[in-house]
Amino acid sequence: VIDVPQGEKHSLMARLGIAAVLMICAGYPGELLDDNIRVRWLWFSVSMVPFLYIMFSLVIELGDATERQPEEIQYWLVAARVLTVVSWLTYPAIYLGKCLGLRGPKAVCFE
Repeated sequence: VIDVPQGEKHSLMARLGIAAVLMICAGYPGELLDDNIRVRWLWFSVSMVPFLYIMFSLVIELGDATERQPEEIQYWLVAARVLTVVSWLTYPAIYLGKCLGLRGPKAVCFE
């Protein structure tokens, strides 16, 4: 939908794909070792690095591409980016539940 220059498209897709894999792989150990809050916080922090890179790319890099689009669709592209960022923010919010000590049924309900 967004016209990223052809030379950058594959590079952007590869970087975002690698960042997504790193984010998931870094967050997963904290999910498995949720009885140790310090370890969970460590893996949360590590997984936030690629997460923040993805958010930066979505907001800044694709923002530049949005500006090159016809004015009649720029609003919708911005709205789609904002909704995507808001939906992605559930990832750290849910992960933080157990980091903050939620356990048992409360943690399940929060997730």
